[in-house]
Parts: sequence; structure tokens; C-alpha cells
Amino acid sequence: MTGALTAERILDAAEDTLRRFGPGKTTVVDVARSLGVSHGSVYRHFPNKAALRDAVAERWLQRICVPLHPVVTEDGPAAERAWRWLWLLSTTKREMASNDPELFATYYALASEIREVVSDHLETLTELLARIVADGVRRGEFAVDDPRETARTMLSATTKFHHPAHAAEWADPNLDREFETVWELVRRGLETR
Repeated sequence: MTGALTAERILDAAEDTLRRFGPGKTTVVDVARSLGVSHGSVYRHFPNKAALRDAVAERWLQRICVPLHPVVTEDGPAAERAWRWLWLLSTTKREMASNDPELFATYYALASEIREVVSDHLETLTELLARIVADGVRRGEFAVDDPRETARTMLSATTKFHHPAHAAEWADPNLDREFETVWELVRRGLETR
């Protein structure tokens, strides 16, 4: 083993191991073997297999949020930012599915089993989008009573474009046009009357 064993190195190795064996067959021993350490060394960083799997899924879900954060804090019309934020959420997941379909499927299977991690991710997405909606309300662009509930509804309305359960539909050549149609309905619902 070269370098100190860190949580990040373990997570990298776990990701590689999951890619090779899938979530059903990957064990802590497999991850440790790929690092050239004992499984006890892995357990010093993650108390059990479930904690390691949670950390792997959480890290993957955090990657999805990276391009979304800057859009929240930009200046500019809230409607344009909300569109761009939803578009980035959609295209980021589509790129992940396209660039590494085996790992994407593995992460989806893993995340489906880890309800708390997924719930936390959805709360993060809701909070980020709600900040854009609230800014739109402050600017007089949007007429909504509850930015958080509105953000949650916007995520529900656009589920087809970003939820991994719909990944098989993402190759549809009409998907971008459909996104624009759904966005237009959402935008009209947000605007001041």
C-alpha cells in the first residue's frame, strides 16, 4: 500500500469494486483486498458494511449537487436560474448514466436500498431550488406562498428528467423538447399574476 489509508481512498476503492462486482457481491474484504490492507483497516474508517455503502452512495449523490450550487447564488432572473438548475440536474444525471452505465446502475441500486441517504439528498435538492424560488418571490418574479413546497413540486413535476428510475427514457430524442414543454408549464405557474 502506498500512502496513508484515508476514507477517500477507501471510497475510491469501494467505487471500483462496486463497478466490477455490483452491490450484491461487493464485500468489505473485496474493498480491503483492492487496497492491499486487512478488512479491519477499512473498519477503522467505516464501522460496518452498511456505513461504507452509505458513504459511497452519499458521495455519489453529492457529486450531482456540485454544478447546482453556483446557479443558486448567481445574480439574474430567478426563472432563468431555475430553468438552468433543473437542466443541470437533468443533464448531470444523464451524463453520469451515459458515461458509466454500469456504475450508474450500481449506484441507483445502492441508493434505492439506503432510504436515509436518498431522503437527505432530496432535502438538499429541495433546499437549493427553494432558495432560487424565494429569490424570485423577493424580486417580484414569482407569486408563490411557500418556496420550499413549490421547489418540492417542481422536482416532482420534472422527475422524468432526473430520477434514475427513468434512465431508460433518457435516450428518447424528444426528451429535451419535452423538458422545455414541462418547464414552460412550471414557469407559468410560478409567475406573478
